[in-house]
Amino acid sequence: MDERFAKTRRAADAHFWYHGFRRFITPVLEEVADGRTNLRILDCGCGVGQNLPMLARYGHSVGLELEPVAAAAGREFGRPIACADITRIPFSDHAFDLAVSFDVLQVIEPDLAAVREMARVVRPGGRVVLTMAAFDILSGDHSEVWNECRRYTPRAARALAESAGLIVDRVSFLFASLFPIMFAVRTTQRVMRPFRDRPSHSDIEVPWAPVNSALILLLDGEAALSRYVPMPVGTSLVVVARKP
Repeated sequence: MDERFAKTRRAADAHFWYHGFRRFITPVLEEVADGRTNLRILDCGCGVGQNLPMLARYGHSVGLELEPVAAAAGREFGRPIACADITRIPFSDHAFDLAVSFDVLQVIEPDLAAVREMARVVRPGGRVVLTMAAFDILSGDHSEVWNECRRYTPRAARALAESAGLIVDRVSFLFASLFPIMFAVRTTQRVMRPFRDRPSHSDIEVPWAPVNSALILLLDGEAALSRYVPMPVGTSLVVVARKP
């Protein structure tokens, strides 16, 4: 398996970032689901399927992944995963109540085509939830490893969803507490890049246990606070939008 996906598969249950992501995104999904547990859900760019069990709490979740090896590995979660391109989703119009894409759009060159396809397969009144990498100043080894095309500002994220014909209900930051750490690390990586053979995969390796535990506690605190106080900055953005 591609080293990136292999490390993602190993990190999905333990890494502080994935733990924090679930803490941030679960309240968003609960708000969108509004008590329903029978939603038809499509996870676009699902990787090894690490988020399908979380989505399954709200209904029947299906994954979509371009990389065949990742899709095959993801089926270990027991959820159906279609191997297909997010810009050409192989499902009919209005087939889903909710379409999500978690930290994928930054690696898709035609990101507008991808969001338009997500909007197409969602029923009228259905929702689209997107997360994406924030700010070019946070580019580093991770950006090279995953072949990022861009990073987003809140204005760019909102414009992308609106250009796809969606009505934006919310754009907000995630991982504010990690911003200063990531800024320092990624700046160092960019400075040191000419002196190394290749970018590091260290961002998706589980850190030393005490460090990992401390960062989990930090993100737990931020996730609790962010339910009441919008974060002024962050390393990621979340967009919640609906189809007219």
